[in-house]
Amino acid sequence: MTDLHPLFAPGFQARPWWWEAAEPPDRDNPLPDHTAVAIVGGGYAGLSAALTLRRLGHEVTVLDAERIGWGASSRNGGMVSGGLKVASTGLEAQYGPEQAQRITEAAAASFPFIEETIAREGIDCDYVRCGRYMGAWSKGHYKAMAGRAEWIAKVTGLPTEMVPKERQREFLGSDHYHGGMAAAATGSLHPGKYARGLAAAAEGAGAHLVDGVRVTGVKQEGSGFRLATDKGELRADAVLVATNGYTKDARGTALPWLARRLVPLNSYLIATEELPPETMDRLFPGRRMISDSKRVLNYFRPSPDGKRVLWGGRASFRAATAEQSAPTLHSYMTATFPELAQTKITHAWTGYVAFTFDYLPHIGVQDGVHFAAGCQGSGVAMATWLGHNVALKLAGAANERFALDGLNFPTRPTYTGTPWFLPFVGGWYRLRDQIDRMAA
Repeated sequence: MTDLHPLFAPGFQARPWWWEAAEPPDRDNPLPDHTAVAIVGGGYAGLSAALTLRRLGHEVTVLDAERIGWGASSRNGGMVSGGLKVASTGLEAQYGPEQAQRITEAAAASFPFIEETIAREGIDCDYVRCGRYMGAWSKGHYKAMAGRAEWIAKVTGLPTEMVPKERQREFLGSDHYHGGMAAAATGSLHPGKYARGLAAAAEGAGAHLVDGVRVTGVKQEGSGFRLATDKGELRADAVLVATNGYTKDARGTALPWLARRLVPLNSYLIATEELPPETMDRLFPGRRMISDSKRVLNYFRPSPDGKRVLWGGRASFRAATAEQSAPTLHSYMTATFPELAQTKITHAWTGYVAFTFDYLPHIGVQDGVHFAAGCQGSGVAMATWLGHNVALKLAGAANERFALDGLNFPTRPTYTGTPWFLPFVGGWYRLRDQIDRMAA
């Protein structure tokens, strides 16, 4: 049926293009009766935490309701940023200059950490430090970027460059933006390969990975915990919840307190059919990762093999299938690259990211349960880094306090983790983007 859509290539698939090379494998490992540390969530954060805990000598069991790495970890855009979003959130007004500096530096440290992890564990995931170009949606956005470019360079330790519109085609084959900022502290990888490689590293270190176990509740019992699952009970000495955008669904949540502090949001992606090398060279000189400054942003990139455009964005703030969202993403893509108007889509998919009300990532402990969450849609490096740091905390092995640990973690009155308000907020953001564009 979907093959009949004029934008879909023959054989179109509503699943991640990444899975063509690295679909999450099935595991038939049994659920144990007891484990020293139970990690709920088998994505980057959970796997990174498991790896660190095993290196410190702790027994670990990682549980996932689907397959290990099935969620956002094998569905994202594969953009590896160095805490650029945290560096742009205006922390000083809330925390003061000293703590804001510590938080920003802690976030920026996620970038060298993931590079070290990939190198140390020998993970073959097509990683390249390629840099990012952020297109300015308006002249006002360009001015705002220029005001924080030096700060971003300082906290990431890598250069930034403001690019006026007349030079934009040196960085992006489009005139759609009012110039932008090039930041070196960004890499690219194949997220499916990275998820599989991180899982293999954790397993190789002795972690026990269990697929298809949905945790429905966690209760303290004596000095430990009892986890209720759809496959029976599991007792654990310690628990870490690292479910991020998948913390709550219609079947419940392992940690209601955490669900109340996370706003899950669908991100949608498409992959085009293969394009000629000269076209890809023209669209992506330097093969950088690309994003824009809109509130309802787009992010896009060349595929690791340099043959396709991978385009992601907030195509809908209501429940929509990958097939339904694909034409919208295609229209965003052709607004930026008009020459791709006749280019077909081979894959479309979606996955959940998690935002927080203060736009910061968090680790901490609530009612004895450790947690790591809230990557604001930039979780490849950050989730890996959060998992490592929450594992150090759990093991009592941290040399100093992590700046994202134990911060006030806000929610909103009556909010339970189901973001009914997103269509209204999304509509308001789209209107503000239109106003900004018209003002330009």
